[in-house]
Amino acid sequence: MSEYERKIPVVALRGMAVLPGMLIHFDINRPKSIEAVESAMDNNQMVLLLTQRDPDVEEPEQKDLYEIGTLAQIKQLIKLPGDILRVLVSGTERAKLESLEPDSTYLVGEIQLLEDKTKIQLSPLEQEAMLRGLKDIFELYSIENTRIGKEVVKQILNAKELQEMIDLIGINIPLSVEGKQILIEAVNLVDRYEKLMVMISEEIEILRIKKDLQAKVKEKVDKNQKDYILREQLKVIREELGESNTVSDAENFMVAVEKLKAKKEVKEKIINEINRYKNMPGNSSESAVVRGYIETLLALPWDKTSKDNLDINHGEKILNEDHYGLEKVKERILEFLSVRSLTKKGDSPILCLVGPPGTGKTSIARSVAKALNKEYVRISLGGVRDEAEIRGHRRTYVGALPGRIVSGLKSAGVKNPLYLLDEIDKVSSDYKGDTSSALLEVLDGEQNNKFVDHYVEIPVDLSEILFIATANTVQTIPRPLLDRMELIEVTSYTENEKLHIAKEHLIRKVMEKNGLKEKQLTISDHALKGIISGYTKEAGVRNLERKLSEICRKAAKELVSKKKVQVKITEKNLVKYLGKEKYTHQMANEKNEIGIVRGLAWTSFGGDTLQIEVNVMPGKGKFELTGQLGDVMKESAKAGISYIRSVSEQYGIEVEYFEKHDIHIHIPEGAVPKDGPSAGITMATAMMSAVLKTPVRADIAMTGEITLRGRVLPIGGLKEKILAAKAAKIKLVLVPEQNKKDVEEISSEILDGISIQYVDTMEEVLSFALVPEEK
Repeated sequence: MSEYERKIPVVALRGMAVLPGMLIHFDINRPKSIEAVESAMDNNQMVLLLTQRDPDVEEPEQKDLYEIGTLAQIKQLIKLPGDILRVLVSGTERAKLESLEPDSTYLVGEIQLLEDKTKIQLSPLEQEAMLRGLKDIFELYSIENTRIGKEVVKQILNAKELQEMIDLIGINIPLSVEGKQILIEAVNLVDRYEKLMVMISEEIEILRIKKDLQAKVKEKVDKNQKDYILREQLKVIREELGESNTVSDAENFMVAVEKLKAKKEVKEKIINEINRYKNMPGNSSESAVVRGYIETLLALPWDKTSKDNLDINHGEKILNEDHYGLEKVKERILEFLSVRSLTKKGDSPILCLVGPPGTGKTSIARSVAKALNKEYVRISLGGVRDEAEIRGHRRTYVGALPGRIVSGLKSAGVKNPLYLLDEIDKVSSDYKGDTSSALLEVLDGEQNNKFVDHYVEIPVDLSEILFIATANTVQTIPRPLLDRMELIEVTSYTENEKLHIAKEHLIRKVMEKNGLKEKQLTISDHALKGIISGYTKEAGVRNLERKLSEICRKAAKELVSKKKVQVKITEKNLVKYLGKEKYTHQMANEKNEIGIVRGLAWTSFGGDTLQIEVNVMPGKGKFELTGQLGDVMKESAKAGISYIRSVSEQYGIEVEYFEKHDIHIHIPEGAVPKDGPSAGITMATAMMSAVLKTPVRADIAMTGEITLRGRVLPIGGLKEKILAAKAAKIKLVLVPEQNKKDVEEISSEILDGISIQYVDTMEEVLSFALVPEEK
């Protein structure tokens, strides 16, 4: 039938339009729309679908709806949760809304079907021409819009009827709601054809303009760099929004440069790097490297200094509070302070504290920093093998960083801190470079005002840094490096000094660490002496501190578990807290013996005594050495036997004696390696005693290097050796004549009770050591 005389339910659509021929589903939740659909289902399943002019209107009236819509047949209804109805409809033909029924609970309209009368008037040639024109323009559209499916394109191009093709194109191309409404309202086929041609032409033009814009972006970047394209697009968007991080960071850097205390050349270099950073893509790896470099340059204290405390009395007070003894070190620091006070600047010295472990070298540096009010930077050089650790890595390497020297300045925040170069004797070298050579420029006052770090590249002034190095021995430090430093010897502590250090510093320190209050623990002086002599064997006080900590822990346990008020440590109950004594000093022999002589040795833990034993027995002239002796010590023994053979006639030794006797030298504690030339005269004396069968004084000890001609040469570590002799109750010590100046520097406290005799030749040594037996 051509026209509906009856009224029909109307559904108002929001944000969509349905064309005739479309099979589409949509959801409705408005009560009026649901009731209209249900009413249609009760009759002939036909509804009029009209698009709302304004989708936000909740209760549309006739003025809110477009006049012409699509008559559709309901194919399926599905109820969804939340009072939502999903409707599947098929558009059949165009219809016009004449009026809406005023008092209905849902939209009911009187409609008029719209019939297209122009189709009959078009000749077959006109229809074919229009069909071909539409096909051609749609082909162009399908080339530009690659998103449209091939099957859809094929279906549309195979359409034989003009109206069929127009409907298929309208349904399948992405048109706006307004565009679809225009096609719905175009009842006339010619009119619909013209409007669709215009829409397709506009879409083709939009697609071409879009492609041209994309092509222009592609011209700026490499086609193969997808990530770079994304960054460029991100950069354009950020610039449009005014949210470019790179630009804002660069501006912050510029503000920091203005505030930076630095020379003009340094600022110019940093500004150049900031400009370079500003022109880089924000997410590139190069940008991150440059950013890190700029931040490092800005963090360095180019011309920023701290004010030194030049009060010599304050310095002396701090040094005395923190350390007992160490007079030479304190004197040298106070001299430095005095020079600074007079000159207001003065060259910063490079001091090297040399001494055994545990003697307080590292803590001295901390106290000096405190006394001078300087920033303190500790650089541990133990085991550093790579030169780049000192000079930094070049920026071309991934993960490059400045060296430890420049990093220390960065952390200190000023250009004149105190640097502690800890364990400078432990640096080593490998294929990556020689670390000790890299330190030469750092520790040279003539060169270090323009030290160049490989990472920073700009000369850095190190001349105002106060360098203090520490080492256990100078033997492993290369000569050029040693030449740049002023050596200060930190020698072993005497038992009396250890006692003072324990009473004034260590006991208080370990009690605080273990949570004990002042009156909860008391340690008597005799107990302290017992700990020092019986439980520790060292040059410093590190083990002494450990033993005191052990006592504190056991005392803490007693205070907590047994509810004690106070724990007293005396010489008698010391074994209860520390167990049996670990060390006993090898005392002087009770009687004079043949072939046994007491030698003095230096170890990294202080001085020690060596009892050298020689046996002579009938044989074939063999010479044997045991006790794990080093090469130098073996050579000293050979030099000693050669000397004895050369003077055998003077002492009445037969010429054939050495061919008919074997000589065996042994030094006890065979598992402990021993080396060095200082036992030369001791071994020679023991051999001469055994050959002559003449006893050696029991209360004598000696040290010195021997030559083939029997001269006695100087040795080192004299203070430690004399301390060991004193602990062993030795009364007479033979020392090389050339060591007289070293003995004069040793305090009278150490020399008290010991007689020192200087010797220059083996004849003098033998005259003091050998004692003819009384008949």
